[in-house]
Amino acid sequence: MARFEPHPDRRPALVAGASSGIGAATATQLAAHGFPVALGARRVEKCQELVDEIRAGGGEAIALPLDVTDADSVKSFVHGATEALGEIELLVAGAGDTDFGRIHETSTTEFEQQIQIHLIGANRLATAVLPGMVERRRGDVIFVGSDVALRQRPHMGAYGAAKSALVAMVTNLQMELEGTGVRASIVHPGPTKTSMGWSLSAEKIGPALEDWAKWGQARHDYFLRAADLARAITFVAETPRGGFIANLEIQPEAPLADVKDRQKLALGEEGMPGQ
Repeated sequence: MARFEPHPDRRPALVAGASSGIGAATATQLAAHGFPVALGARRVEKCQELVDEIRAGGGEAIALPLDVTDADSVKSFVHGATEALGEIELLVAGAGDTDFGRIHETSTTEFEQQIQIHLIGANRLATAVLPGMVERRRGDVIFVGSDVALRQRPHMGAYGAAKSALVAMVTNLQMELEGTGVRASIVHPGPTKTSMGWSLSAEKIGPALEDWAKWGQARHDYFLRAADLARAITFVAETPRGGFIANLEIQPEAPLADVKDRQKLALGEEGMPGQ
């Protein structure tokens, strides 16, 4: 006899922050794998465009407005998704944005906004779906973290603080949910090419890139694609019951170095092996 019942054939999923970037790619990927998906974001019209594409491809999806900083909005989103798709089996909490700036030059209000979005918002979503999952003794909650939570990066102090606190919350969830049949996971993207942060002015991004190089945090200029993270999140969601992926970090692979360049690095200026 199997230790766990397999995942049900129908697994309704919530994707928060689905209007663009990683959230949009994740919603599309999940739908392609047979998940009925509720896409939520403040820009619900963007979610609806994705829903139309998903349905045209044979998938099942709906778009609903969602602002994770508003408790009533979160409740309405979860209620509407449940009414339309059925009991929620999967939550992907990835809503968020960021702003670059040194902490001492960032107002407390701006700092708090990052905590509200990335930590409190994720908590609102989780606590809205977890009681039902615990009652059914199955379910997955997957949080989108950041490698900034693992290795702090200058000019992203508020974002990094929020994501570090998110790691603590997820770690506690993993301990507290043990034995309930509900799995909590966190996926940490490395540098990813999305609109989040990269639409900022050169005056903000320039100094950040300089400091990242100074601290050894900008080794090359390749970035992950949103689709790379979508595949990883879907992999976590589809992991057969009986095991779970607690933490997953995805980093962009460096561009292939030219063979001659590698030889030059291995040899000194006089053609002798480098010391």
